[in-house]
Amino acid sequence: MVDVRTDTAVGVATGVPGAGPRRRLLLRWGAVAGAGFVLAFLVPAPDGVTLQGWRLLAIFIATILGMILQPLPTGAMVLLGVTAVALTGTLPPARALAGYSDPIVWLVLAAFCIARAMIRTGLGRRIAFFFIRMVGHTSLGLAYALALTDALLAMVIPSNGARAGGILFPITRSLAEAYDSRPGATADRLGAFLMTLVFQSDVIICAMFLTGQASNVLIAQFARQAAGVELTYGRWALGAVAPGLVALLALPLVLRRVSPPGITQTRGARELAAAELRRLGPMSAGERLMLLVFALVVVLWTTEPWHRIDYTVVALVGVGVLLLTRVLPWEEVLADRAAWDVFVWYGGMVLMAKALGETGVTQWFAQRAGMLAAGWPSWGALVTLALIYFYAHYAFASITAHASAMYLPFLAIALAAGAPRLPAALLLACFSNLGASLTHFGTTPAPIYFGAGYVRQRAWWGAGLFASVVTIAIWLTVGTLWWRLLGWW
Repeated sequence: MVDVRTDTAVGVATGVPGAGPRRRLLLRWGAVAGAGFVLAFLVPAPDGVTLQGWRLLAIFIATILGMILQPLPTGAMVLLGVTAVALTGTLPPARALAGYSDPIVWLVLAAFCIARAMIRTGLGRRIAFFFIRMVGHTSLGLAYALALTDALLAMVIPSNGARAGGILFPITRSLAEAYDSRPGATADRLGAFLMTLVFQSDVIICAMFLTGQASNVLIAQFARQAAGVELTYGRWALGAVAPGLVALLALPLVLRRVSPPGITQTRGARELAAAELRRLGPMSAGERLMLLVFALVVVLWTTEPWHRIDYTVVALVGVGVLLLTRVLPWEEVLADRAAWDVFVWYGGMVLMAKALGETGVTQWFAQRAGMLAAGWPSWGALVTLALIYFYAHYAFASITAHASAMYLPFLAIALAAGAPRLPAALLLACFSNLGASLTHFGTTPAPIYFGAGYVRQRAWWGAGLFASVVTIAIWLTVGTLWWRLLGWW
């Protein structure tokens, strides 16, 4: 007679899923494969769309569903999608793999390399402690200091996981524990406040820069494809700077009134930061070179309209300098799993999104969207769609999956209703990021900060909902007025 408990234990020990997990995994695969099969072979292609384009859409939707349900990690799901595109003859192999030669894909990989060098040299920690020493004499000042660090790093580091998770989280937790604030009875002394504020600030910062988080460059590609709008590094930053700065200033003040920390004066934090800076000593040669590369890349990206050096070339030059000087050893580039994972899924998504436009699927959808949006007032349609788009993030565990599934169709409907192109593209782009504030799983740093144990799920979701009201109000008022001043509508 078989001992069920022993059999289950063996399954766990050997990595074989038990009956329950196996059933859930099969259901996920069934949903992914079923959606692709039904659309590709049972639903006829509509007029104006080729069979090739319709099958590509089926593979694209199955891939997006896989990114949401996660029977495999995101990178693996997209690689399977690219394989399916080539295997079914939907695109020839060279075309199916063409996304990995796109300059934007290499820009993201290069930026991840720069992020790794920033962490390796310790420059990111030094910047954080510098800001804490400057303004960290209150709990609110600590939150602003950490947000300032995040904002500065986001100008060139597209991984919010690396910034908020790898650099800021250990510092945030150390500051909380320095004031005897730990998960449980003492969480509200300081830790709960800092964990919530640093995460909510990071989400705003993600919306402020093209390099705010990894999938922003993908969103920019979608904007070009659907609206002919170029969300360049400078244009994105210029459009988001006013609402972003107002939100960064206002949100900590508002949340402090809603859920005040037990400790308001943190003069010891400045002393702790000063001690840490003394321990770090003078800037090393690696840090100085990293700072020089950081400044050079940001300046060249910001001034691209003047010198016309491609963003990707600038980033690769920065990585080349770091490699030549051994500030970033090649072995560490190879070991950066997160960077190569993004390279795989991003290259595949870029290819499929471009191919959908070339095969007429995007144009077909835009025509149908125009019929649906007929008679809508332009700004009313845009605001309504933006709100639905924002709160749909409750159903997504990543910004990438959310934007990949919904950005193109929602932008197409808004444009069909007559919404101004640039504000519509940028508003939905920013909301792709801001919506991640709602839950404890909406973007990579969310489970890190929530998992620290300082904030209960109900409080975390409550803070996210409250923050969403504040950020939406700011983007729809300050943002739209700012874009009007810029002459964008």
